[in-house]
Amino acid sequence: MKPTRCTAVLLLALASVLPLAAQARQLTAADYARAAKFLGRSTDPLVGHNYDPRVYHEVKRVHWLDATHFWYRDHDATGDHFFTMDAATGAAGPAFDQTKLGAALGKVGGKAIDAQSWPHDFDFHPQPDGKLVVRLGAKQYTCDLSTAGACTARKKTATPVKGTPGFQALSPNGKLLAFIKDNNLWLRDTATGKATPLTTDGSKDDGYGSPDSGPMPLVRWAPDSKRLVAFRQDSRGVENEYTLETRIGHPTLHTQQYALPGDKHVPLALPVIIDVATHTATPLKMAEEQQLGPWMDIQWAPDSKTFALVSTSRDRRHEWFRIANAATGDVRTAFEYTAKDFYQGWYAANGSEFARPDWAYLAKAGQAIWPTEQNNWMNLYLYDLATGKQLHPITTGPGDVIQVLHRDRQTRTLWYIGVGRTAGVNPYYQQLFKVNLDTGNTTLLTPEDANHDITMSKDGKYFVDAYSTPTQPPVTVLRAASDGRVIATVAKTDISPLVADGWVPPVPFTVKARDGKTDLYGLLYKPSNFDPHSHYPVIDFIYPGPQIGSILTFGFRSERGASQALAELGFIVVTVDGMGTPYRSASFQREWYGDMGDDTLPDQIATLKQLAARRPWMDLGRVGIWGHSGGGNATVSAMLHYPDFFKVGWAESGNYDNRDYSYAWGEKWEGLLVKGKDGKTNYDNQASELLAGKLKGHLMLVHGAIDDNVPPANTYLMVNALMNANKDFDLIMVPDEHHHFGTHTPYVTRRMFDYFVTHLAGNTPPHEFAGMPKTLTQ
Repeated sequence: MKPTRCTAVLLLALASVLPLAAQARQLTAADYARAAKFLGRSTDPLVGHNYDPRVYHEVKRVHWLDATHFWYRDHDATGDHFFTMDAATGAAGPAFDQTKLGAALGKVGGKAIDAQSWPHDFDFHPQPDGKLVVRLGAKQYTCDLSTAGACTARKKTATPVKGTPGFQALSPNGKLLAFIKDNNLWLRDTATGKATPLTTDGSKDDGYGSPDSGPMPLVRWAPDSKRLVAFRQDSRGVENEYTLETRIGHPTLHTQQYALPGDKHVPLALPVIIDVATHTATPLKMAEEQQLGPWMDIQWAPDSKTFALVSTSRDRRHEWFRIANAATGDVRTAFEYTAKDFYQGWYAANGSEFARPDWAYLAKAGQAIWPTEQNNWMNLYLYDLATGKQLHPITTGPGDVIQVLHRDRQTRTLWYIGVGRTAGVNPYYQQLFKVNLDTGNTTLLTPEDANHDITMSKDGKYFVDAYSTPTQPPVTVLRAASDGRVIATVAKTDISPLVADGWVPPVPFTVKARDGKTDLYGLLYKPSNFDPHSHYPVIDFIYPGPQIGSILTFGFRSERGASQALAELGFIVVTVDGMGTPYRSASFQREWYGDMGDDTLPDQIATLKQLAARRPWMDLGRVGIWGHSGGGNATVSAMLHYPDFFKVGWAESGNYDNRDYSYAWGEKWEGLLVKGKDGKTNYDNQASELLAGKLKGHLMLVHGAIDDNVPPANTYLMVNALMNANKDFDLIMVPDEHHHFGTHTPYVTRRMFDYFVTHLAGNTPPHEFAGMPKTLTQ
C-alpha cells in the first residue's frame, strides 16, 4: 500500500517518541576512549583503588615510622610529594630529597625515575644510621642521601626491616632470622651471616615450608627470642590440579596440590616449638589438623612461657581455644565454642578477606577476648581461662566489630573498627570506637557521617583518619586516640581536575531485599552525558560473597573497576550488596547458607525492579550481568536460573561448581559434601552445569589458562555441559594467565565492551579499538 501524507506524519510522530537507545548506532573510537578514561588498573571493582593523577591531595593511608612519626604520599599538579608528620605537633615536612633519591635509584636500577612521578609500589624505611631501605616492587635497596646520593641493591639474604617481607621471621632481639631451606627451618645470625639448620626431618610434602610462603617461614617468635613456633605442614596424599603453559614446542605442565570438597586428604599442620639454643623441636601434644584459620593464629604470653592458639573443625562449626606450654608442648583446651552453621571469627576489614583474627590472649589476667555472633552480631566477649566460662560481653548491641586495631594492657582498653553501630548512618560506613574491657563503656572517636579509613600509631596514642563517602572525597586528619579530637589536617582531597575531565559520582541508593523488609545499599552509575528522556539498558555488576560483597567500600573512589566506563558507553550500571554478604548481621550473611546457587540473585532482581519503578529511563527489557571469580559464577547462575530476566552475561574465572574449587571454600559456605545413594549431593543446588539447558541469552565465558586459584576445569566443565545441551555461547581462554589476565586485560576489557554494546545495547562497536590503558592489568 502506498503511504499517504497522514501515514508519513504518523511515522514521524512515532519516531519522535521512540526511546533513543532503541535506535542502533555506530560507536566510535572516541566513544571508547572517553569510556576508557574511567578505568582504573582493573575492571574488577574488588581489586582495589589505585592512584588517579586527576585527584589531588588524596591521602587515604599513611605509614607509621614510630610512635609519633609517619610518612605519606601527596599528589598535585606538579607531581608526587613525600612528607613526614610529627604527631605530637602536627608539623609536616619533606620526607627526603626526591631529586637525589630518584637519581640514585635510577642509576642502580638502570631505569630512570621521574622524581615527581614515583612508581606506586615505592616504599621506604628510615634506618637509625640515617640511610633509607627502599622497596620498588620485589627489589630492595639501601640508599645514602647524606652526600651526592647513592643506592646499592640489598642481597636476598639481607636482614629484613620493619614493613618488609619476612620481617616476622626476625627474632624480637634482631639477632636471628629464620628461613626455609630444603623443607627445613634454618637460622641465620644477622651479625655474622652464619646459617645453621634448626630441623633436619622435613621433606617435600611433610616439612616446615609452604608453597605460598617461599623461603620465608611461617613462624611466631617468643618475646624473649629463645623459642619460636613453626608449622610442620603435611600435605601427603593431597591430590593435584594441573594446567598447561603454552609455548613453541612442548608446553610446560604446572602442578599444585589442591584439595576439593569431600577429599579424604587435605593439608594438615602441627605447631612445633623449637628451642633456639638446643635446636630441640617439640611438637605440640595434639593431633595434626586442618589449618583453616590464619597461619599466624598464635599469640605468645609476655613472659614467653605459654602461648594460645585456636583450632577449627573441618566443617567450620566448632572452635577450641587452647593454651600450650612452651617448655613441654602440653596443650589444654581452655574453652570451646560451637556455631550453628559456621563460626565467623573475623571480618574482611578494609576489603581484605585475610584480615587477622580478633581474639586475644590476656595471659597475665588469665582471660581471653573472644569474638562471636551469639546475639546475631559480631561482638567481643571476655572469657575466664581457668574456668572456661564467659564473664561478660565487652561490646553489645547491633552492628559488627570487624577489626581490633589496638589494645592497651594497662588501661584494659581496646580500639576497634565497627559498622552499623551508629543509628542513622550507612551500616557499611566504618567507624572507630574505643571500649573498656571491664565496664563496656564505649566512645565513638570518628563521628562524621562517612566511611573512615584508619591507620593507628604503633603505641595506640594517635590515628590518622581519612573520611569520605561515595560522592565526597577524603578529608584526612590526625586525631588523638583518647578522645578523637583533631590534632592536625593532613590533606583535603581536590577532585576538580577529575570533574573537569567529565567524571560524575555514582548515586547511592537504598532498596528493600527479597523479604520486602531488609534494607539493601548500593551504587548506581549513569553516563556523564545522561539524558533522562532516553531508555538505557542495564548492567548488573555482581560479586555474591559470601566473604565480601559487590561494593568493596562505601568510601570515595575515583574509579570502581569498569562501572563508570561501561556507563559511558550508554548503560546504567548497578552494584548492590545482597543478602548473604557480610557486615550486617549473622542472619543476613547466612540467608542462603548451604545453597550457594542463590548467589544473591533474588536481591539483585528485586533491586533492579525497585530502581526501575522510580526511574523510567532504566530499560529492564535489556538487562546484562557480569562478574569475576565468584561474580563469574553468579553471572552464569543468573543466566541459567533467570534466563528471561538476564539477557547477556560476561563471566570471568568462575567457580561454576564448588565441588571443583577449594575444599576450604565450599565446606565453609555449602557444608561438608554429602552424597546420597541415588548419586545426588547437597552441592547439586549450586552446580551450574546441571542447568545448562536453560540458557537463552548471550553468554561469554573467560578464564586464564593457568589459573591456580579457580582451576580452568571449572570453565571446561561448563563448556562441556553447554555443548551437550546444544547451546550457543562464547569462550575466551587467556593463554598463560592466572586468575586475573595480566597483560591481556586490555584485550579482555575491549571484548567485554564490545559484547555488551553489541548484544545488550544493539549497537556496533568500533573495530578492534586499540586505546585501552596499558596500565590496565587487573
